[in-house]
Amino acid sequence: MQIENPYRVRLARTPTPIQKLSRLSKYLKGPSIYIKRDDLTGFGLSGNKVRKLEYSIGEAVQKKSDILITTGGTTSNHARATALAARQLGLKPYLVLRGNPEKIPDGNLLFDTILDAEIKFITPEQYLKRDEIMQELADDLRQKGHRPYVIPEGASNAIGCWGYFNAASEIRDQLLNENLPEMDAIVIAVGSGGTQAGLLLGLQYHQLDIPVYGINVCDDEKYFQQKISELLKSFGERFSYPLSLPEDIMIIDGYVGKGYARSRPEEIDVIRLLAKLEGILLDPVYTGKAMFGLIDQIKTGKFRKETNILFIHTGGIFGLFPEREAFVNPKTVS
Repeated sequence: MQIENPYRVRLARTPTPIQKLSRLSKYLKGPSIYIKRDDLTGFGLSGNKVRKLEYSIGEAVQKKSDILITTGGTTSNHARATALAARQLGLKPYLVLRGNPEKIPDGNLLFDTILDAEIKFITPEQYLKRDEIMQELADDLRQKGHRPYVIPEGASNAIGCWGYFNAASEIRDQLLNENLPEMDAIVIAVGSGGTQAGLLLGLQYHQLDIPVYGINVCDDEKYFQQKISELLKSFGERFSYPLSLPEDIMIIDGYVGKGYARSRPEEIDVIRLLAKLEGILLDPVYTGKAMFGLIDQIKTGKFRKETNILFIHTGGIFGLFPEREAFVNPKTVS
């Protein structure tokens, strides 16, 4: 039962550590919460995005592409990570971003600007057709003699799933070799579906019977169950996955709050709590919402007190800066 890894460009510093959140676990009076520090993948603090990009960009390099096109919001960690990777490899980044240009850009948009990425700003309505817009840009660039490569939102497609397919084997090795307990659940933030899809495939393939709970930061449970199911099917077909595809796609809905990249006071409070108790910085777009959801689920009895939970910190530290006023003056929470 072998599956061949596609070519990847090594960008991340892995394995990332797993550590126990002892003070948070004590504060909540159980369960025992552990955190996998994928915020520490290096590569310009790009968090989990770089795991998926190693494979997407690997394919782009094989195709001798000279431009990387991708999409996201103006706060997108993925877009900024793609721009950084492009420049490190001598390629040109082209970003299609939902939002408006800012007179003085902040957070990830500031880094996009420093990296001199070509940016096309589009409206929320246009963003619904972002894949079509990127393909049109790619067609136009080909006519001009370029070799563009299009990476979907979050690098969440069949080849991007490889990032967390292999992260699953990394987790397996750490649980076996680092005197860690068996995990009863893995909890992640879900924004485009590729991380959860890759984990489901990798955990199954490497024979780790650990349920994965995704806490969605946008859209809803039905949307992500369908999206992740499509990713699993696409991966299975393209890479001849030798097992039956995972069917149990668990999404814990209800924590989108005000919407994608918009914060509530209780989410800001959770970010403060982790910083105070553990010296770990979450971000307001993904991990802040997901940790708020996990804590709330623990309080309502979703997870038993004696269980061990692995929370994957997907990074996103630069998302804190656009929300800086919310941490100083709660009345300014977006």
